[in-house]
Amino acid sequence: MSDEFFALPPFKPAEALVQLKRSLRDLRALTERADGFELKGSAVIALALGDGAIDARLARRPTRGAPEWDRYALAGSPDIRKFTDEVRRRLARWTEEER
Repeated sequence: MSDEFFALPPFKPAEALVQLKRSLRDLRALTERADGFELKGSAVIALALGDGAIDARLARRPTRGAPEWDRYALAGSPDIRKFTDEVRRRLARWTEEER
């Protein structure tokens, strides 16, 4: 058998961005705004299409001012899953800190 039979399909950032936004909306705690997401009025996620990847920024903590960002280059499905898991962890931590 040829290796092409088992090759992964090419990564399509535009399609992946749509699915990523859907996954983030499903978290219910976030509100979608233009090119990112907010948590209670504070920008916590910024997304943009890059060169063959999704450029994502995730706030270290939600603030009303300019947050400190962690940057991610999402170039495949595993990267997107890891990013979504990290968003879930931070949301859990942020809601726990509020209590």
